Amino acid sequence: MKKKQKNLSPEVETVEQEFEYMLEIEHLRKKYIHAERYSVDDLTIKVRRGEVFGFLGQNGAGKSTTIKCLTGIYPFDEGDIRICGASIKTQPLKAKLNIGYVPDNHSVYEKLTGREYVNCIADLYGVSLEDREARLAEYLRVFKLEGAIDRQIKGYSHGMKQKICIIAALIHEPRLWVLDEPMVGLDPRSIFEIIDRMRAHCDKGNTVFFSSHNIDLVARLCDRVAIIKDGVLQRVIDLHEGDNRAELETVFRRIMGDL
Repeated sequence: MKKKQKNLSPEVETVEQEFEYMLEIEHLRKKYIHAERYSVDDLTIKVRRGEVFGFLGQNGAGKSTTIKCLTGIYPFDEGDIRICGASIKTQPLKAKLNIGYVPDNHSVYEKLTGREYVNCIADLYGVSLEDREARLAEYLRVFKLEGAIDRQIKGYSHGMKQKICIIAALIHEPRLWVLDEPMVGLDPRSIFEIIDRMRAHCDKGNTVFFSSHNIDLVARLCDRVAIIKDGVLQRVIDLHEGDNRAELETVFRRIMGDL
């Protein structure tokens, strides 16, 4: 049975269905202009509802390229990507309404205050005033930003900018939360706060997809992990099976040719 999602603008309607996979990447190929090889070559991944899915690889492996394709930032040459059943190619608006994206460079409008920036994103997604205020109050408490929310973002530290990006990405309660190297440059306390928020997001039946080259973090946090090398998927590992969680570093090093 189909049911309209709440908090969407009246001009754009999506439907919520019982999807087994929140994210489906099928035979994705992406080559940059003048490049000799594909940055992502025939990548197929399916990410389930309610799981934290890690995307593991060295710098330059194709992680950020994949994420920019699935968020609609980059076009791609072959294949398809579906978010909650909607193709990013043929139904881009419907697909993007289900995504919350935190980029690797915490790109924000620095002349806005934190509150103005979050409200701007909330407006784009048609989040009601009541819902945005309740969610913002919760996130400010979680991330300890109550005293900074009405200051210009240009005065924020690296960690504070990352946190305001996360708040903006979550303000519309996305089904799929996508993070590109979210822990780089953060202090331990901030890392713990983000990890807790990832788990809480999945506990609601949503999904987290994040890229990293931090093996320890992925092993501790994720349900499954895909390992990519030179744009090619090497393995998808269920970390709940056997000794896979403890052996992830060894497996990764073998794939990278270090062992």
